[in-house]
Amino acid sequence: MAFNIVSFSFIFALFLLFPLSCNSSHKHDTSQKSYHRQHSSSSFDQKNSDHTKGKWILLHKSIGISAMHMQLLHNNKVVIFDRTDFGSSNLSLPQGKCRYNDEAIKVDCTAHSILYNVATNTYRPLMVQTDVWCSSGAVNSNGTLIQTGGYHDGERKIRLFSPCTDEEICDWTELQQNLTVKRWYSTDHILPDGRIMIIGGRSAYSYEFFPQNSDTNYVFHLPFLKETTDPKEENNLYPFLYLLPDGNVYIFANQRSIVLDYANNRVVREFPVIPGEKRSYPATGSSVMLPMKLVAGDFSPVVEVMVCGGANGGSFLQAAVGGFMPASRTCGRIKITDPDPKWVMEDMPSGRVMPDMLLLPTGDVILLNGASKGTAGWESAIDPVLNPVLYEPGQPDPNKRFSVLNPTNIPRMYHSSATLLPDGRILVGGSNPHIRYNFTGVKYPTELSLEAFMPPYLSPHHSHLRPSNTTAKGPISYGQKFSVTFTLGVSQDTKEVMVTMIAPSFTTHSFAMNQRLLILDIVEIQQLSSFAQKITVYAPPSRNIAPPGYYMVFVVHKGVPGHSIWVKMQ
Repeated sequence: MAFNIVSFSFIFALFLLFPLSCNSSHKHDTSQKSYHRQHSSSSFDQKNSDHTKGKWILLHKSIGISAMHMQLLHNNKVVIFDRTDFGSSNLSLPQGKCRYNDEAIKVDCTAHSILYNVATNTYRPLMVQTDVWCSSGAVNSNGTLIQTGGYHDGERKIRLFSPCTDEEICDWTELQQNLTVKRWYSTDHILPDGRIMIIGGRSAYSYEFFPQNSDTNYVFHLPFLKETTDPKEENNLYPFLYLLPDGNVYIFANQRSIVLDYANNRVVREFPVIPGEKRSYPATGSSVMLPMKLVAGDFSPVVEVMVCGGANGGSFLQAAVGGFMPASRTCGRIKITDPDPKWVMEDMPSGRVMPDMLLLPTGDVILLNGASKGTAGWESAIDPVLNPVLYEPGQPDPNKRFSVLNPTNIPRMYHSSATLLPDGRILVGGSNPHIRYNFTGVKYPTELSLEAFMPPYLSPHHSHLRPSNTTAKGPISYGQKFSVTFTLGVSQDTKEVMVTMIAPSFTTHSFAMNQRLLILDIVEIQQLSSFAQKITVYAPPSRNIAPPGYYMVFVVHKGVPGHSIWVKMQ
């Protein structure tokens, strides 16, 4: 959406003048029931497809909103929300609730957020009060989503969503306290002390914290963010941000990256420029911090960052006049803990802009969503990439690391999102490259559907290898041993078993904020019965390596994960 100021103002003015001009063939869901239900089904005919390359399931043809943002909570619910400033969605708020004096329409009685129940495949509408367009978020140590910024009346807002039981009717809460500056296209990350760091945003070359204290009740300026801004295109919004084992943070924007000592507002290290294309919004690539393999007592594990996809400089301006340049085909990996780090480049099977990169319980990476030409923004990309790609970072042969998986039949373009679920599936939704919801007469209609992708490890061919009945006692203390029990089928041994711990991410605009995967150090494995096993592992040694809060713990046997359990680090 990163228009230059003139073009953005003109288009947005037209949008406000014609708030009811949306070309829609969908009708509002006016049901007042708490939860909406639909049976899931295959999103395309896969009778003859190879399930070892993954499988797509259509969960809902419409959830009433387009899924621009997603956050999995530790009660196995997913908060999903879109922007609020375009007019009505296709899902009514219950019990006569309405928002008044919205930018687009005076009275809006439709929902722009839902709570999705993973276990029952149902959802109910939520009421967000201010505009969350292109905002950011992180879950705090108590499991509450801290959600920040947005556009217009939401640009300085701080919102909370706390998990609740099915019997409770929880909803969004907005605080009276505001952010210090406007934050639109910023990035959030939880810190070792439980605070949330909010960094960047359009014309916001700074960072701040929530909650504030006497030492952090103001804005910290960061010239790096201004230095990485390209004239007329930006290409540095939604910076990639990772907490490091030494307590500092790694920041990547555009093509450059640094380590920041945020406590003293001091850049302590700068890295080589990544070769090739631009990588940050609107030349949107994606990034993950690859799995950290932990060893008991080691507070300095190897840290490696991977960045994939993006667009050439000038792609956004070309797209504005109907020219769609090929997306980047390259990925770069850099070991930022090395004394002399360098980018190691690889080629993906095809170019991709606006990809979502997620860490899988196995330690592999999946890339999905996006397009092969253009850039992020309204009407700014063509040629969707329908096939997910699996990347195996531990594969010694670089030519064998990428594998192409089964395609969806639903384009997921600008404003798509995806997140890992506790059962190992990937929840996928969104796609709206238009100013308003538009369902007819356009090449890529607004997408209200919700899908699940089942990676190859969920194939029925692997069911005999899958751990089940996983349990553990919590909460978990840093550096201490804890045990996980699970069962394996008959004649299965415990060789090639590992335990991984994954932080749930806040996903929007092709970046999964706060995502991290830790491979835990195994102490011993005991056989309790013919099927039951107990594996004892060391918890992460410090809050720098695993910030306090809830994590999914997976037992993985011969590359096949079981259903995760939630544990709390404190």
